[in-house]
This record gives sequence, C-alpha cells and structure tokens, in this order.
Amino acid sequence: MKKRIYTLLGLMLPALTGLACPVCERQQPKLLQGITHGSGPASDWDYVIIAVMVAIVVFTGYFSIKMLVRPGENTPNHIKHTILTLEDGSEK
Repeated sequence: MKKRIYTLLGLMLPALTGLACPVCERQQPKLLQGITHGSGPASDWDYVIIAVMVAIVVFTGYFSIKMLVRPGENTPNHIKHTILTLEDGSEK
C-alpha cells in the first residue's frame, strides 16, 4: 500500500509543476488559462502550427503502433525469416 502511495505521489508531483501561476494565468487566452506559463500565443498562426503538429504526432503514433502490432510481412524471403529460422531450417 505504501509503495502505491509513493508511486502515485511521484507521478503527480511533476504534473503540478507545469500548472500556471496566477500571473501567467491572467496573460493566457481563455483556452489556455491554467495550463501553461508565459505570455501565450502571439497570433492565430500559433494555433494552426500546434494543430498541424498534433495531427502529425497522432498520424505517426497510429502507424507506429499499427506496424508494431501487425507488421504484415508475410513473404518467405523477408529478412525477418533469416533471423527466425534455425540452422536446421525449422522455425523458432
């Protein structure tokens, strides 16, 4: 039980340091209040840039997980078969 409490505190404390202070919170637009420090976005292009970056990350994350779960390499001459085949010709 003690180990779980320490683990939970260890995971929560770094997140608390990222919350905005009251001064920074007043400078942020309503969408970002209480989330980030600093002066906030300089223009509307900042939101577009962030949206494009999020789309790229989601796209690459989806295909990375998809290729890890089901790679789809079924040809017998694929390089993975040279690793998975034992010296006597049988599969591992």
